[in-house]
Amino acid sequence: MKWIKLTLASLAVVVIIAAAAPYFITLDGYIPQIEKAASNQLKEPVSIKGLSLRLLPVPHATIDGIAVGNAGDVTVGKVRLTPALFSLFSPTMVIDSVEVDSLVLTQKAISKIPVWTKPSTAALAESHARIRIQSIRFDDAQLKLDKISFGPFDARISFDDQDAPKDASFYTVDHKLEAKLRPGNSNYVIEVMAKGWTLPAGPPVVFDTLNIKGVATLKGAEFNQIGARMYGGNISGKADADWQKGIRISGNLEIGEVELSKLAPLFSPTTRISGRLNARPAFSAAAGDASQLAAALRLETPFGVDNGVIRGVDIQKAATHLLTREAAGGETRFDQLSGHLVFERGDMHFTQLRIGSGELAVDGDVNISAKKQLSGRINARIKAMGTGTTVPLNVAGTLDLPLLYPTGATLGGAAVGTALLGPGIGTAVGAKAGNFVEGIFDSKSDKKPKN
Repeated sequence: MKWIKLTLASLAVVVIIAAAAPYFITLDGYIPQIEKAASNQLKEPVSIKGLSLRLLPVPHATIDGIAVGNAGDVTVGKVRLTPALFSLFSPTMVIDSVEVDSLVLTQKAISKIPVWTKPSTAALAESHARIRIQSIRFDDAQLKLDKISFGPFDARISFDDQDAPKDASFYTVDHKLEAKLRPGNSNYVIEVMAKGWTLPAGPPVVFDTLNIKGVATLKGAEFNQIGARMYGGNISGKADADWQKGIRISGNLEIGEVELSKLAPLFSPTTRISGRLNARPAFSAAAGDASQLAAALRLETPFGVDNGVIRGVDIQKAATHLLTREAAGGETRFDQLSGHLVFERGDMHFTQLRIGSGELAVDGDVNISAKKQLSGRINARIKAMGTGTTVPLNVAGTLDLPLLYPTGATLGGAAVGTALLGPGIGTAVGAKAGNFVEGIFDSKSDKKPKN
C-alpha cells in the first residue's frame, strides 16, 4: 500500500507543478515577435494584449485581446489553441481545436480576407512544417457591414485531412436562425432553418418560419427550395448566387395571401394599406460586395390584392368633387387591386393599375421615387356620374401624404358644366366634355408631322 500512496503523492506533486508553472513562466516577452510576424503577413498592424500557456486540463495556449488594422477592422476577445500532443514531434502539427471568443469582423476586414489568407512565396519556401486544424469554434461572433449587422452568432466547423470543411453549423445565440453545411457530390449541401426570425438589414420583416435548401461550391450557390410563412401567407421559390467576381443573385418567388396591413408599414410607417397580396416576383442584383446588393436590386412582378383598403386618399371623392382642385385624406375601399410593378434602384413603377369596387373603377400608372415622391395619372370611372364618364386625376404628393387633383381640361370642363347645368350632372357632363377635348389634342400632339 505504501507504493500506491507514494505514487499518488508523486502524481499530485506533478499536477500541482503543471497547474502552477504557467503563473511563474511568463510568455509576454514573445508578444512583440508574434505581432511583428503577423503584421508582416497581413500587411496590417496587429496588437495582442496577452499570451499564456496552460498545461491543465490539457496543454493549450491562449491569446487575449487581438486587434487587426488601424481602425480595429478585426477584434477578438480570446483565442484558445489546443494541439494534439503527439503531433508536436512530427512534420505536421495538428491543432485539435481553435476556439474563438467575441470575434468582430467589419466590411473592410471581410474584403481583405482573400489577401490575408494567401501565404507569401517566401513564407512557403522557408516553412518546412505544416499545420493542420481539425476544428474551429466561434462563440459570440458578429459581422458589422456598412449597413448590416449580423449576430451575435456561434459557429462550429470541422475539417478533413485535406483541410477541406467536413461539416459546419451556424446559429444565432437565440437559435432563431440555424444553418448547416455538409459535403455532397463535388459540392456542399446547405440547409437554413428559421423561426420567428427578423431580417438583419432593411425593413424589419419577420418570418414565422423559413426553410432553404440548396448546394454550394467555391464559385456560387443554387437554392432550389425556398419556403416561408409570414403575415398569414406563404412564399416559395428558387434563387441562385455567384461570387466569382463581386456578388450576383437572381431568383423567382411565388407569394400567396400575404396580409399587407402589417407588412406595408415596415417599408413606410405612415403607409396604410390592407388586403391579401398575391404576386410572382422575379429579382436580380449585382454588386461589388454584400453591402451594396440592396441598392442594386431589381424586381419585377405582376400582383393582385384582394378585399383591401387604401387609407390616406379617397379616389371617389377626388373624382366627384372636381372643383375642390385637389383631395387628400380619406380612404378607398376595393374588391380587387392589380397591376404590374418594376422596382429598380429604389424607384417603383406601377403600370396597368386596376382598382375595382362597386361603383368605382380605376386604371392608370403611378410612380414612387426613392425619396417617396408620387407622380402619375389615374382614370376614375364612377357609375353615379353616368355610364362612360371617366375623370382623369393627376397623382402627386408623397407616399406619406398622397394627393389627387383633376387635370386642367377636366377642371375647366367641370366648371363650365356646373355653371350651365348646375352641380352634379352638369359637373359630370362638363368634365366629360373637357376630357374629350383633351383627348383630341393629346392624340394630335402624338402624331408626327408629315414631311
